[in-house]
Amino acid sequence: MAPSPTFKALKVWMDDDLVGHIQLNRPQAANSMNEEMWTELPRSQSARVILVTGAGRNFCAGIDVASLGSTVLSHDASCAARSAYRFRAGLTRLQEAMTALERVRCPTVALVHGHCVGAGVDLITACDIRFATTDAKLCVKEVDLAVIADMGTLQRLPGIVGQGHARELSLTARVFSGEEAKQMGLATAALPSRDELERHGLAVAQGIAAKSPVAVAGTKQVLLYQRDHTVADGLDYVNTWNAGMLHSADFAEVFAAMKERRKPVFSKL
Repeated sequence: MAPSPTFKALKVWMDDDLVGHIQLNRPQAANSMNEEMWTELPRSQSARVILVTGAGRNFCAGIDVASLGSTVLSHDASCAARSAYRFRAGLTRLQEAMTALERVRCPTVALVHGHCVGAGVDLITACDIRFATTDAKLCVKEVDLAVIADMGTLQRLPGIVGQGHARELSLTARVFSGEEAKQMGLATAALPSRDELERHGLAVAQGIAAKSPVAVAGTKQVLLYQRDHTVADGLDYVNTWNAGMLHSADFAEVFAAMKERRKPVFSKL
């Protein structure tokens, strides 16, 4: 299917109404994230699984400071408080765009190649699954720019790789490879080439897309809820989910398919 004409900084398309693709599409700027990209991210999500990729040689080089300078970084010389208020409002909007990727009902799978720096790391930590090429170069760059990472890395990365790795990477701003990302758990697989990365990512996405969208969406939501709650709270939450889920048509379809020795077929959510 042809990419949607309504997006400028992203390329968005679907495979058979099951696997969605969101591609950061500013290769001439190493897919640095400009104003349009932040605006388009929250409205680009409609599929059973979403693959997030970068066009060209890099996944994402971070924020395009020149593009965002007139909005988020604008300064009111007459009043420091007003400057701070506008900065906070602008940053909140960017944070919400990233969180929209985390909150979308279907799983998101990031495929990282080339450079993934700063806001690129913010983005992949908001995804559910991450794969990388072994030679990808990742970096939590912000301290080298005399700022604090403020769009999700410091909040999400510790839960993915642990406090030790998260602190070391965030405080040193050192570059680490896709292979090391796999070793610490940021990526669950590291592939030797971009072609193999894309084939692997698509195969995983297609496997998830073939499963019950009710069960997949529920599992993602329960995992997301559990991150910020106690085990007891999480058990109560999943209890409520399954009280409704066991009445789904998908549940009946699984057992019918088993009886008839065929693969189950699920309708759209």
